[in-house]
Amino acid sequence: MAIRLNIAALGGVGMTSARTRARLVERLKAQGIAHSAVLAAMAEVPRHGFIDEALAHKAYDDLSLPIGFGQTISQPYIVARMTELAMGAAQHEKVLEIGTGCGYQTTVLALLFKTVYSIERIGGLHKAARERLSVLGVHNARLRHADGSKGLPDAAPFDVIIITAAAPILPEDMLPQLNLGGRLIFPVGEAEQELRQIERTCEGFVETRLEKVNFVPLLPGTV
Repeated sequence: MAIRLNIAALGGVGMTSARTRARLVERLKAQGIAHSAVLAAMAEVPRHGFIDEALAHKAYDDLSLPIGFGQTISQPYIVARMTELAMGAAQHEKVLEIGTGCGYQTTVLALLFKTVYSIERIGGLHKAARERLSVLGVHNARLRHADGSKGLPDAAPFDVIIITAAAPILPEDMLPQLNLGGRLIFPVGEAEQELRQIERTCEGFVETRLEKVNFVPLLPGTV
């Protein structure tokens, strides 16, 4: 891992006991997550530190949980699944995350990629995530309060782009922002959503349909 987290700074040390982390990893393995570095990152990141203290007892359950502003922290399986897909990219230098939220997925990615760019459209979430990552010692994440619906052309190209909110249609504007061998990982749909991956190859873009998911919608603009 490129960085080491200052977990003690978040408090709630009992929530990050070896037994708690081992249960999370074993459940992820049973759900099909096999990449050793992804499993190590999921064990390292203290999920309880990214949610309200009143919900901390549910932090390591396989649940999405509210984080305010009508948004949620994704269930651990989805975070691990999307991260494992990201690790299948040709390089692991630069990743773009659309939808910082509370910063949980951002932190997992920061353990595995050299530089993480992350965009959040909701100012309150952006501010809280910036403060939380600073406390944890995550210094290789570049957070922006901005509209991420078109990607981040001024910092492209990226080895991976992960979208943590569901677009109604394929986000084609982001495809040119991928490096060769890069991957766009995203949920698409409205009433029914599906996780998909698009890989940039020498022959063009190859799309893979993966599994049913449930994300908040991808919205334009900032608040």
